[in-house]
Amino acid sequence: MIFGFGKKKQEEEVEEEVEHIEFQGALWDREVDLASNSRLAEVGLVPTKELLTDCLSRRADVIRIDLKGDKSQVSMLIDGAKYAGPRYSKQQAFAVMQVLKLLAGLDLKLRGQSQSGGIKATLNEVPYELYIDTLSSPTSGERVTVTARNTQIKLSTPEEVGFSSEFKDTVRDFFTGRKGVVLVCGPPMSGTTTTVYAVLRAVDAYIYSVYSIRDSLWREVPYLTQFEEKEGDDTEATLLRIIRLESDVVFVDPIKSAEDLKLILKFQDKSTFLSEMVAKDAAHGILQVLQWVEDVDTVVDSLRATISQKLIRALCPKCKEAYRPNPKVVEKLGLPEEAKILYRPPKALTEEELAQGLVPCEECGGTGFLGRRAIFEYIELTDPIREAIKGKASASDLKAIARKEGMLTLQKDGLRLVIEGATSLDELQRTFKQ
Repeated sequence: MIFGFGKKKQEEEVEEEVEHIEFQGALWDREVDLASNSRLAEVGLVPTKELLTDCLSRRADVIRIDLKGDKSQVSMLIDGAKYAGPRYSKQQAFAVMQVLKLLAGLDLKLRGQSQSGGIKATLNEVPYELYIDTLSSPTSGERVTVTARNTQIKLSTPEEVGFSSEFKDTVRDFFTGRKGVVLVCGPPMSGTTTTVYAVLRAVDAYIYSVYSIRDSLWREVPYLTQFEEKEGDDTEATLLRIIRLESDVVFVDPIKSAEDLKLILKFQDKSTFLSEMVAKDAAHGILQVLQWVEDVDTVVDSLRATISQKLIRALCPKCKEAYRPNPKVVEKLGLPEEAKILYRPPKALTEEELAQGLVPCEECGGTGFLGRRAIFEYIELTDPIREAIKGKASASDLKAIARKEGMLTLQKDGLRLVIEGATSLDELQRTFKQ
């Protein structure tokens, strides 16, 4: 057949070229020795780039790689919800984990101890900081966790973090009088550190002198005096120097033990201290303080307030759907009468709809959610709260008194976001079931 007439022309699929993540060195100026680990880089660098590119493109903020026995598992958190990652053999997963350690400047030979480091990277011209944490034990195997931070997104001020104007004013009042301790409490990965910096920013730095002995890393806090320890001084000696300067507020490292807490309590009558600690919520934070201090009078005299937060998925503004809630639900939840219209995510597309050419929302990838918002609560040590603590009240008792006293609760703040259309009732319920 001359000139090829009569041949069937095969259509070639043109694959879109994917731009992979680019690594730009370890954080905190740590050295990365690629030359001595060229074989590892040859085997594991490309799969590592592919994994991070895929996960970050899907908006994952946490990526976990687990090795246990002969099995490997990769998972990711997108807006706090868990999704399965790509499948790897044990050898492939191990190579990726080792490359992540290498790029973060960690010790590849260290076993049985946790390590932390970080990597600077860009993807599609978006700058990221990737925080690498390792955990290894004979029983649970080995895990590498990558926590990604888009450095273009700033969550610094109380307003950016999600404080209402009323909550900001309340927090500001906690720091009057140059006395006591304010603690931000929450489980790991719940936004506690972001909240404690927002609380710090809520302090009126025009009126109060604010000192810090904590390394703020990438977080910028205006009008904050960073206080450096003198060579040979311990933390107590440094605090004494700050107190002599008549400081109003002192920002200290996270409290991780009874010893940490007892140290700042020595000076709580000279300045107001701000810190964070791991606890389920504000009420359990008070109980943890009681357990560590073992002196009720000291706790009720020194603790001014505990604050806690939860992260809740925010509805995608592009595809969220408005609906009229059942009036009985509105009445049961105590929503205002004007809350006649609420919002929810769209229903997932069926296979038939997908076959017809309908596509999920490009903005959120069809999940119906885009990003997360924080909801807050606090327990201020009013006289009724102090009396309850002396009476050995439970966490639920303290919460009940706080509600009666009109303090902000997680449920109340969550309903505020529902009314604003920022999240859905179902998402609020899901958050509290976790």
